[in-house]
Amino acid sequence: MSSKRNDYGEQSIEAHKKYGGKIAIESKMPLDTREDLSIAYTPGVAEPCREISKNRRKAYDYTWKKNSVAVVSDGSAVLGLGNIGPEASLPVMEGKCVLFKKFAEVDAVPVVLDTQDTEEIITAVKAIAPTYGGINLEDIGAPKCFEIEERLKEELDIPVMHDDQHGTAVVTLAGMINAMRVTGRKLNELKIVINGSGAAGVAVVKLLQHVGVQEVIMCDSRGTLYRGRSEMNPIKKEMASLTNHSRVKGDLGDALEDADVFIGVSVPGVLNGEMIKRMKKNPIIFAMANPVPEIMPEEAHEAGANIIATGRSDFPNQINNVLAFPGLFRGALNARTRDITYRMYVAAAYAIADCVENPTPEEIIPSAFDKRVAQQVAQTVEDVCEQQKAGIA
Repeated sequence: MSSKRNDYGEQSIEAHKKYGGKIAIESKMPLDTREDLSIAYTPGVAEPCREISKNRRKAYDYTWKKNSVAVVSDGSAVLGLGNIGPEASLPVMEGKCVLFKKFAEVDAVPVVLDTQDTEEIITAVKAIAPTYGGINLEDIGAPKCFEIEERLKEELDIPVMHDDQHGTAVVTLAGMINAMRVTGRKLNELKIVINGSGAAGVAVVKLLQHVGVQEVIMCDSRGTLYRGRSEMNPIKKEMASLTNHSRVKGDLGDALEDADVFIGVSVPGVLNGEMIKRMKKNPIIFAMANPVPEIMPEEAHEAGANIIATGRSDFPNQINNVLAFPGLFRGALNARTRDITYRMYVAAAYAIADCVENPTPEEIIPSAFDKRVAQQVAQTVEDVCEQQKAGIA
């Protein structure tokens, strides 16, 4: 597998050098004659400027704002690479922009910031916000990512979403919905153990609880989170108060005793077959660490797992954020909403799940290349916006 990854890495280096990155800007308007120039720029451009100065909402009509998203990162928590800084994170942000365009026709722009200070990041994003119709926060480390997103959602009038949190949570819920359809279980009857207490883990827990999951235990590298445990940051203390109502103490194996579901958003190799054997019969395993999962699918199958999902494309059931964020922002931009809400997240998860017409243990999630997904998610988000405007619960 390492040689395969090296091959991809070498090909990626060659491709990035050949193309000079992955994105470019092109003109929508013709610019071939003096008349074209007068309309696109001076003197004609003064008129849309005047109209927007009278009513700034007209920027949605006369500029690219209605179809644009800034992909903002400080490079502090890049998947699989860690704190590599702004320049080194730029290829990832460009890649995100390509996915926005490919799957939802959203014009996205990478914005990497040369600061990892919470207040400076918030100030910078607020300063550039008039240019864009939405803000996608990306690869910003926990716990500061929570405050940054919360503050920006409160202080801006355009949708803001930290994809590492909510994109992951939406696609995880979509997989869980179809896992329930396959197994006949119910979400509110599950015991779920989540390994990883960072941005993704916190968001997954909160979304699962929003749809009725009652029994959740979170684990970090020191074991279970529980009320009264020492040396926890404020986010972990909050999650300890929201989960593990039985105050189970111990390591991951102890937490998994009689559990129905394991969800991993952590590090490679922390789950083994003996731990799975402590779970209920035919457990569900979502081992989503990338590029190497918490347990390899073959080992999980041998230990009795019924449904297995990973974050990788070379195994069945890839839990991939690309199924969520393009459609979520497409729908939010179309609806010109200022917020992406939990109702939208849940509706999006069901829209993704419904793209698998006959789910099986090997297919609980649609392909990342299923063109229906972004369209259905976008339409669902628009529908929820309309319902909210109309006051429909």
